[in-house]
Amino acid sequence: MGRSPCCEKAHTNKGAWTKEEDDRLIAYIKVHGEGSWRSLPKAAGLLRCGKSCRLRWINYLRPDLKRGNFTEEEEELIIKFHGLLGNKWSLIAGRIPGRTDNEIKNYWNTHIKRKLLSRGIDPVTHRPLNAVSAAGDAAAIASVAANPKQLEAAAEEEKITKGIDPKTDKNQGQEAREECPDLNLELRISPPQYTSLIH
Repeated sequence: MGRSPCCEKAHTNKGAWTKEEDDRLIAYIKVHGEGSWRSLPKAAGLLRCGKSCRLRWINYLRPDLKRGNFTEEEEELIIKFHGLLGNKWSLIAGRIPGRTDNEIKNYWNTHIKRKLLSRGIDPVTHRPLNAVSAAGDAAAIASVAANPKQLEAAAEEEKITKGIDPKTDKNQGQEAREECPDLNLELRISPPQYTSLIH
């Protein structure tokens, strides 16, 4: 069946919060604390859904929220925690006081990712990028993705520079199949085939 909706959607305000709504939410939470977000709007006299109240409090109204630019220390913490946790923004936000998960994610995507690439560091693996600079890699990947034949030509060229004859290299795969006749490398996805037991 599923969970019932958090509010009566027809009777709720949507869009920007007013100063009066913010004041009501702040006053209610000061007295009663954070808690049941589903019942809070009615108890606080707000025509909002519980989710809207929770997000407004967490992302904008909490007194411990930091405003303004990220510091160098915060940036380094984000990079460190991203290396350990990946894109788990709420876990990262829990370790950086006063910052929200959404704020950290947006800052990562707009600033830190570019900064790491300019330093020659892969923002996914946090390891140095290979040989070419980050901008060159991105351009090369984009051009190869646009032309698959160029990728094949580059692979052939790489084999030649390593001293591998591309023609004999293709035959080596065939020889490997002949050496292991019981190993079927031609995999296919298809419905099961049933053989009749009655002849």
